[in-house]
Amino acid sequence: MKKLVFLFVLVGLWTCKNEPKVAQNKIEEDVAFLADDKLEGRQTGTQGEAKASEYLISRFKEIGLQAKGTKDFLQPFSFKPKTDPHKEVEFTKNVDSTITGNNVMGYIDNNAETTIVIGAHYDHLGYGGEGSLYREKEKAIHNGADDNASGVAVLLNLADRLKVKNSKVEIKDNNNYLFMAFSGEEMGLLGSNYFSKNPTIDAQSINYMINMDMVGRMKADSTLAVYGVGTSPMFKQTLKANNEKFKLIENESGVGPSDHTSFYLIDIPVLHFFTGQHEDYHKPSDDSDKLNYEGMNLISDYIFDIISDLDDNGELVFRKTKNESEETPRFKVGLGVVPDYLYDGKGMRIDGTREDTPAHSAGIQKGDVVVKLGDSTVTDMMSYMRALSVFDKGDEADITIIRGEEKIETKVKF
Repeated sequence: MKKLVFLFVLVGLWTCKNEPKVAQNKIEEDVAFLADDKLEGRQTGTQGEAKASEYLISRFKEIGLQAKGTKDFLQPFSFKPKTDPHKEVEFTKNVDSTITGNNVMGYIDNNAETTIVIGAHYDHLGYGGEGSLYREKEKAIHNGADDNASGVAVLLNLADRLKVKNSKVEIKDNNNYLFMAFSGEEMGLLGSNYFSKNPTIDAQSINYMINMDMVGRMKADSTLAVYGVGTSPMFKQTLKANNEKFKLIENESGVGPSDHTSFYLIDIPVLHFFTGQHEDYHKPSDDSDKLNYEGMNLISDYIFDIISDLDDNGELVFRKTKNESEETPRFKVGLGVVPDYLYDGKGMRIDGTREDTPAHSAGIQKGDVVVKLGDSTVTDMMSYMRALSVFDKGDEADITIIRGEEKIETKVKF
């Protein structure tokens, strides 16, 4: 009888040992940790950022990634805070008057010639500061659940799924994978900028880069913005072929206000995923209970399918795109609204307004669509900015908005 029991134990152990590993979905758990008050908003150079980086290292180890930083999983970078917003940040080894942030980097080595970088920034605004849209007098923790615990959680989910896929003997992707959680994004793409100048792998071997920044607030119409689709000829057809769930808003440019820009500027094809701004953007109210976790899982599935589809295409061709930011008109005044960047109708739809601003004083509301400003017809975001650029502080302008079925003509004072 004892021999029989022993045999059953051996069989059980053998079965457990040979069961295929299954990826664990910890998206909600990862967001909950990163967006907790205990991390105090994860501002670069703070204890909150350090706690977040320690958590990410533990998750990378749990998944089974190799360290690929300059100090184990970390790539520290020190810089002097900018006093002139028009100058580039100065990276330095001098410890006086500097801030030190850390990129967190994990690697799957498939012995391939090319590597895919999958990135998301994990820093946020701490207790507010310059980037905050919070207008109350007392300080408050900005947890940044959507911006960008959401992107980091999807990054970790993809890392786990790709690690499991590539642990199977019969499946080996034709690319390696470098997973990067950037710091310093909110201060000006500092972590990704530093990596682009000090890569821990051969930059020439990077096939393409995928970036996720604010992917946690998918709306009911399943709109998903994808930027950088013009940076490689393969992207548009691959996005279309694998899309069954989303209303895609595509933008060709490789330049934008997130970390993919740093890679595009060193001639690497990029894709950036984004579910749009909202009234909690850069405010203390951007909390984990407001995220659309079902939408985040769909985005993870979509990116996984895109990566898998592109795997047999070798090294992707890089293509320069028109840089919209260089064509953006400069303006001295603003309405004080949060634009709906996912709106693809005629006009410029408003996702939110701020108090004590021209828009708020004129009675403009969330959901209104601006179709005329001054003498200019507004058909999209660029035409809105061109219309805005002609006004100075103190000017008054006619403005026409569509609210539901109603056309409203009023005035706004800047």
